This record gives sequence, structure tokens and C-alpha cells, in this order.
Amino acid sequence: MTSPPPEQPAAAGVAGTPTGFTGTPTGFTGTPTGFPGTPFDALPSPLDAVPELRAAARWMIGAFGAVGAALIGGGPLVAVGKVHGLGEAAVAGAALLLALAGVCLAVWQVSRVLVPPVTTTATLADPALRGLRELIDSAPADFFGTAATGVDDLLRHRVIAANIQRALAAETDPRLRELLRHHLGRARTNVARTDPYVRWLLAMAHVWQIRAALHLARRWCLLAVLLVAVGAVGFLTVTGN
Repeated sequence: MTSPPPEQPAAAGVAGTPTGFTGTPTGFTGTPTGFPGTPFDALPSPLDAVPELRAAARWMIGAFGAVGAALIGGGPLVAVGKVHGLGEAAVAGAALLLALAGVCLAVWQVSRVLVPPVTTTATLADPALRGLRELIDSAPADFFGTAATGVDDLLRHRVIAANIQRALAAETDPRLRELLRHHLGRARTNVARTDPYVRWLLAMAHVWQIRAALHLARRWCLLAVLLVAVGAVGFLTVTGN
């Protein structure tokens, strides 16, 4: 892989994160001619995994939906005729509600996987993405080559460009404005150079969030299965007597 050109430093003293700044400065989207793409250009996009993750979630919803349909189907209604007394009726009703609560819990948690998460550079600070950041920061050269030494280093060029742009808008001295324009051009070059890596990082963060939601839903499903089993056993025990 051809290494990207060396980083061009922007103006000193303009580091920091401006409130609410995300995205690429106007006119600098895409990969300009002369800049290589990411090391993963020959591989499928991380976003290709999203349909498979959501298909797994739909299958889980369908499975628990079938269990719910069985719980409220004709079988329990027939079994109700075997319940005698208010005490047995209360226990049977509570057991059936417990089983249905397990089904509802599973469907609700798994359905969250189908909600598309909003992914920006600010999302990378979310605790749910800590594993991704640690994975990248442990071997940044494997992900970014020589373009950056970590996630924060990759994103700082956007921050620098935004700060210079703000300083330029507030400056009135013609000499300083010209100097700031010079530094802004160099900062935008760095932004354009790292943009392919940022786009890949955001795509990976998007998939990582859906993956994390699916893993969490699977753990909730274990609890849901336990609730369904306890409720079904209690209901069948009462109606069996």
C-alpha cells in the first residue's frame, strides 16, 4: 500500500473542539486526486453486515411472536376450564401474564436493533464504542497506515480546520486574514487526505452500534425465555391439576 503524503501542520494554537462541529469543510468531500484510499478499499464495506444483523433480529422477533401466539391461542382458553376456584384462577392468570411479559420483553429489546442509530464523529465517544476505539488505538497503523496515530489524531484535522475558519471569520486585519487563509488551505488538505479513513470509521461505528444492540438483546432474550418457561410451567401446573 502506498503511504499517504506526510501530514502538513496547520496553524499553531488553533487546536480544540468547537461546539457542535462535525463534517467536512465545504468543497472538500471525497478523496482528491493523488491521495490513496483506505487499506480496506478492496474489502466489502462494513455496512454490508447491517442487513444480516437485522435479519437475525427479525428472526428472533418472529420466534418470540410465535411463542406469544401459542400462549394466547386456543390451548390456554381450553385449559381455563380446568381451573377451579379463585385462587387457582389468580395463579393461572399470573403465570400466563408472566409468560406474555417475557415475550413482550424479548420483542421490545430485539426491535431496538431495527432502529437505525445516528452515527457522527461525536458518537465515537459513546461508551458502547469503547471496544472499537480500543481495538483501533491498540494498532492504529493496521487501520490508518501513516495517516493517523489513533482515532483522536484522525479527527483533529476537522477540528483544526473549523477553528481556523472561525478565527478567519472574526479577524479584521488583512495580513492576519491572509495568513489564516494559507493555514486553512493546508488544514483542508489534511481533512481531504484523512476523509476516506473517517468515512470508513463512521461506517464501522454504525455497524458496531447495531452489533452491540443485538448482543444486548440476546442477553435480554435469555431472561425472557426464563420468564416464559416459569410462566408456562406455572400455568400448566395449575390447569393440569
